[in-house]
Amino acid sequence: MIEDLFHLSQNFLKINNREYVRYFLKKNQLKARFSIVVGQRGVGKTTAMIQHILSSYKNDVFTSRALYIQADHFLVGSRSLYEIAEQFYNLGGEMICFDEIHKYPNWSAELKSIYDTFPKLTIIASGSSALEIYKGSRDLSRRAVVLRMSGMSFREFIEFELGIELKSSGLEDITSNHQRIADSIITSVEKKGKKVLALFKSYIEHGYYPYFREYKNRELFYLTLEQNVHTTLESDLISIYPSLSGNSVKKIKKLLTIIASSVPFTPDLKKLKTMLDVGDERTLKTYIRYLDDAGIILTVSKGGRGLRQLEKPEKIYLNNTNLIHAISAGLPAETGNMRETFFLNVTGAFHRVSSPEQGDFLVDGKYVFEIGGKNKNFSQIKDIKKSFLALDNIEIGIGNKIPLWVFGFLY
Repeated sequence: MIEDLFHLSQNFLKINNREYVRYFLKKNQLKARFSIVVGQRGVGKTTAMIQHILSSYKNDVFTSRALYIQADHFLVGSRSLYEIAEQFYNLGGEMICFDEIHKYPNWSAELKSIYDTFPKLTIIASGSSALEIYKGSRDLSRRAVVLRMSGMSFREFIEFELGIELKSSGLEDITSNHQRIADSIITSVEKKGKKVLALFKSYIEHGYYPYFREYKNRELFYLTLEQNVHTTLESDLISIYPSLSGNSVKKIKKLLTIIASSVPFTPDLKKLKTMLDVGDERTLKTYIRYLDDAGIILTVSKGGRGLRQLEKPEKIYLNNTNLIHAISAGLPAETGNMRETFFLNVTGAFHRVSSPEQGDFLVDGKYVFEIGGKNKNFSQIKDIKKSFLALDNIEIGIGNKIPLWVFGFLY
């Protein structure tokens, strides 16, 4: 009965609303008639969806004009999403939200039918980073606005922890005015009795996923994060690619273990084929793409972030620094890898990042960055225009030497 789903929706709206509003809702107001929010597990998609519903209906958790549904909830049962949407629409419904949509079989066909049949109904769906929106005959990309949600930025982490508001800055602004930006942030942070570098250390360890506050014990947080990775590989990927065999999933997990043991990882495809007992390079590249799409790793190639053309990546990193701590098998985290992972994660969220001939990263085809500690010099990139050092363990930079932490204010 639709009444059961209304009660369930109201309960979710009550218990999952959060006061802090992430960059995602400030940047994306979800005004399109059909929006799909993708992102890795734990970055806050459910919270963003619920906050959007409540802000649209004056924080009324009992509104009958909006319906939030977990697509894999047992109350959905044998009912199709289309049937639920039809009943809801006939009762005066205006906005329907499907969470964890990739867990529902044949989801794309049903959402397409809902969109085409009920032109006055707003549809929002969320799902795994690996959702294959653009493929297949039921191409939703022509109907839906697809939005990718990232984890918390360093700016958001500070706001969340200290209860203050701080502005984000664009990449060009950071390269030109980083001293002014850093000074303003440091002043705001120190008014709260905190030091920006100490906060940055905490962020690197546990600040990327909003649910970190639910765990007083750091080890329990890391265990939960590691379990989320396993769930992504063992459940989410199977939901999206039903043809994946259990043996293939085992090989993907082994590939992740190999990558995690030596990040940043420079792949030798011939050696990896032997280690994983994979017959051809195309299959191996597909496995790497699955990990990338699922938000577990970041790949960098000469052409840019990602493996859309199945090219061989130059380097592979874990997706974020929290993941390094969680799945590094108890090994001490290598400082250089931490720095590069942070920089790639935050710049890659909204910019094209590739591997240059000199330096560590080329951003948007014009900015070259070398990442390092406070004593790093320009020797490796001295003759390159628009080249910068992103340096750890400094509060304020000078000239083309920029504090690494400031890049955490890109969003």
